[in-house]
Amino acid sequence: MSRHLEVREVLQRIVGSARTLLGAEYAALGVPDDNGGFAQFVVDGVTDEQWRAIGPLPRQHGVLAAMLHEATPTRLADVRRDPRFGGWPSAHPELRDFLGVPVLDGDEIVGALFLSNKKEDPSGAGFTTHDEELLRILAAHAALALTNARLYERSRELTLIGERARIAHELHDAVSQKLFSLRLTAQAAATLIARDPERARAELTEVSRLAAEAADELRSVVVELRPAALEEDGLLLTLASQADVLDRAHTAEVVFAADQRIRPLPPSQEEAVLRVAQEALHNALRHSGAGRVDLEFRAGARSPRGALLRVTDDGSGFDPAAVRRAGRHLGLVSMRDRAASIGGELTIRSEPGKGTVIELEVPGG
Repeated sequence: MSRHLEVREVLQRIVGSARTLLGAEYAALGVPDDNGGFAQFVVDGVTDEQWRAIGPLPRQHGVLAAMLHEATPTRLADVRRDPRFGGWPSAHPELRDFLGVPVLDGDEIVGALFLSNKKEDPSGAGFTTHDEELLRILAAHAALALTNARLYERSRELTLIGERARIAHELHDAVSQKLFSLRLTAQAAATLIARDPERARAELTEVSRLAAEAADELRSVVVELRPAALEEDGLLLTLASQADVLDRAHTAEVVFAADQRIRPLPPSQEEAVLRVAQEALHNALRHSGAGRVDLEFRAGARSPRGALLRVTDDGSGFDPAAVRRAGRHLGLVSMRDRAASIGGELTIRSEPGKGTVIELEVPGG
């Protein structure tokens, strides 16, 4: 459970592990919201078609409400005979024996984990005291994993806030200044048209150049600001699209190459790979003066189940140690943090006048 950083992945792994561990037909875990319902509710043992037929998420009532307000396990021979039972939708599977425990973060109940219909139980006695103890132990581990996942998602939100601030700063420093220069140059051309047409023509040429540069700057910022459609397009197509847009937006040639047989990565790893690629491409195109930038994505060198991202440019290069001493980061800290968040390793090779190579090695899933 602790290997997963997305909250939804953690919840799904918890219910799957609980159902397998205790031999139940059904398992579910609900995380309450502040409005009497559930912010998230995941199940195991129910098909997608069944889940859609069941309808909206349950409210906090009946046995579920008791589990979310009382920090004690609930073990029932038949949940339907409990006085708190309030029924379920017509498409809902029939539940009999029931075992539920709260997921606790200190004294706070952060979720309710429950199982139903113990399999391979010829006695019909349902869940045992031993089953209850096992589920309590699993719920304790689940609380830690869920807390870690929430902290990770919060840190990612803060990172996105920082990225938005950086992009806003770039808009001000780059695009706004270009537009200001363009405006002044256009005004100068307007005053010169009547008395000095040749100089006016030269000023208008400068207006055209500044407008093209401003458009390039704006396209570059918009590419970074737009959320990547990883879920719809997948990582390979998203990286290819990024390279294509940047190739058209900049004078430098941007070339993408990938191993089409590479295994899909977990969502958290795919997002980290994309963000590191964007940062490395940004540095190469905006700071290095490169004429060509190569973006590669291939199977991992250390593990065939992993992946390797490589961004190479033929630009001016830099001394990484000198950059650190000067307090300039060029996004290197952000890239290292993203690599560390997925258990990856970031390598930076660069020298003044010899270009830069940035590699992200992603571990196998």
